[in-house]
Amino acid sequence: MDLTQSFSSLGADLVATVPFLLTMVVGLVIVVLDAFRRNHPTIPWIIAATMATGLVVEIAQIGSASGTAYYDLLRIGGMASFVNALIFGSGLLTVILVRPYLERIDHHIAEVYALILFATTGMIVLGSANSLVTIFIGLETMSICLYILTGLVRTNKGATESALKYFILGAFATGFLLYGIALLYGATGTMYLPEMRGAIGNNHIMFWSGVALLMVGLLFKVGAVPFHMWTPDVYQGAPTPIVGYMSTASKSAAFASLILVLYLALPSSEWSGVLAIIALLTMVVGNVIAIAQTNVKRMLAYSSIAHAGYVLVGLAAGSPEGYSGALFYLLVYSVMNIGAFGVIALFEWDSTQGSEQTLDSLAGIGYKKPLLAWCMVFFMFGLAGFPPLGGFFGKVAVFGPAIHSGLIWLAIVGVLSSAVSAYYYLRVLVVFFMKESDPDVATDNTTFDVPGMSAAVIVLCVIMLIVLGIVPTILDVTASFFDGNMLATLP
Repeated sequence: MDLTQSFSSLGADLVATVPFLLTMVVGLVIVVLDAFRRNHPTIPWIIAATMATGLVVEIAQIGSASGTAYYDLLRIGGMASFVNALIFGSGLLTVILVRPYLERIDHHIAEVYALILFATTGMIVLGSANSLVTIFIGLETMSICLYILTGLVRTNKGATESALKYFILGAFATGFLLYGIALLYGATGTMYLPEMRGAIGNNHIMFWSGVALLMVGLLFKVGAVPFHMWTPDVYQGAPTPIVGYMSTASKSAAFASLILVLYLALPSSEWSGVLAIIALLTMVVGNVIAIAQTNVKRMLAYSSIAHAGYVLVGLAAGSPEGYSGALFYLLVYSVMNIGAFGVIALFEWDSTQGSEQTLDSLAGIGYKKPLLAWCMVFFMFGLAGFPPLGGFFGKVAVFGPAIHSGLIWLAIVGVLSSAVSAYYYLRVLVVFFMKESDPDVATDNTTFDVPGMSAAVIVLCVIMLIVLGIVPTILDVTASFFDGNMLATLP
């Protein structure tokens, strides 16, 4: 490997990856600052400013041509900037929601914000990876931070149990990922994704064995069936705004990495059928089991599994339209899920991050907290895929390419699964507005004021959901990422 030109381009690489570097540097600064000024009140604002800066810079670079940095290890511009903007946006909204939540549960500590920044750094590396090495580094950086954030409230046995399960299963999945990387390198002689497609040679068994093991690691992170078992337990035990962050930003990064592997490294005709089966199982299992859930967060956890199946439908199509539709769906899903978990976080009445809170305990909440309840109406209808909200056009964006690729049966299953999901989504609204509260259930979810910034974030999510449905022009932007220039500009 010739590294003689890598240092000469280091300055340009640093400039091109300023948001990525900013998250790392500010995260370290927060750790040092907290050592001298414990839980300084400016820390959340510093983190929010960092996220906002990264968001603005990445949005400005979405229209630029795709390229690489750091000796072709990371991708910049185009799709990478879109995914990074999605991660920064999710992180910004989460920071605003998590500050009053942590104060309410008496765990407002600066390390949480540093961990969110470090997790964001890992997500950016994962979603922009152009090499198997950077996929692993990004995945592990993100995962370690999320393990800790899951068990943030150490006095809560449920949170500790969730963090332990997440760590053990995550480490197990990482073993598969590393073994897959080793096999892929042995079969192709390269770690770079664009070089793998033409370097398979006669090592077909080793190559596809490596692909299968690599997929296990990535599908675990997106919560696809049969690698989904960690999801409901982790979502139930972790702090609720952090769950919203995990279910959106980390899933966006993992799916972006999966798209790059599929688009750049693999022949599409070989893996489409396998992904179609996984997508079918993920949609059906997620929606069917969600019906039986009484805990609010577990219901949304299985909902998250089902939505991972919808994204996989677009990937199973194996076409540029399917990949662009998947990216658009991730944007819409992030808006809906951050908003939904934000509402649930404000409605929590128990002292265990909602792990014991049942849906029936929220009966009649729609008349006590009308702003939040009506925002939840939009999120539930969006998640169910009702027009003209963004959730409807997100599903059109992934089901349409599947039909064009001959996967009509998969699209039909997706539509039927969406119809099934309407039952448990609308059940939330029935409980909110049409069911009287049980006087025997003691709750205090109406005794606190809704923080103005939290309400603003939730209303903003509603507005974005409506705009993405009425004017879904961002789908044209995501389609431009797969017009052939990506392959032309990469090594």
